[in-house]
Amino acid sequence: MEIAIRPLTKELKDDYLFFFDNIIFKENPDRLKCYCYDYHFTGDVESCTREMSRSSVIHLINENKLTGYLAFDNGIPIGWCNANNRLNYQRLLKDYDYIDNPDDKVCSIVCFLIHPDYRRKGVAQQILDRVISDYSNSDFDYFEAYPKKDELSCEGNFKGPLELFKRYDFKINKEYDNYYVVRKKIE
Repeated sequence: MEIAIRPLTKELKDDYLFFFDNIIFKENPDRLKCYCYDYHFTGDVESCTREMSRSSVIHLINENKLTGYLAFDNGIPIGWCNANNRLNYQRLLKDYDYIDNPDDKVCSIVCFLIHPDYRRKGVAQQILDRVISDYSNSDFDYFEAYPKKDELSCEGNFKGPLELFKRYDFKINKEYDNYYVVRKKIE
């Protein structure tokens, strides 16, 4: 399958919103307020609304603070990966014990969302190829991701499956009850 992978920019904001409004939320309405804003939000999760998240991601995209990659098939967004400097994920820094060495420069990969019709067809792998290719030439020391431990459905495995990261030589850095922290040194 030949798809196009593009970094999120202000010009792709409408495609990003379309993907969430019309594809991901239709499948999983209980995540209507997400918009992949969760790791940026430091308030009480219960107080966060769909409108707040949508408005906040628009602001983050306009400020180049929400970064990642959209996958397209014939101009229609079919996938999303949220990848960013770990320091930009305020909730991640606040609520989780991920940081071993605060001086490490880490590119965190926190979410993969793939259209249901495109799952198990290599879309996440193609996106991860692009993340690794683009960020390997930057000023980061490590890639880091947070896959869940449980056997999950494709939809429930939105942090990316452990096996995907293992294919790219990510190693388990920490283990918790429900998830791993996996890392790959950038050479």
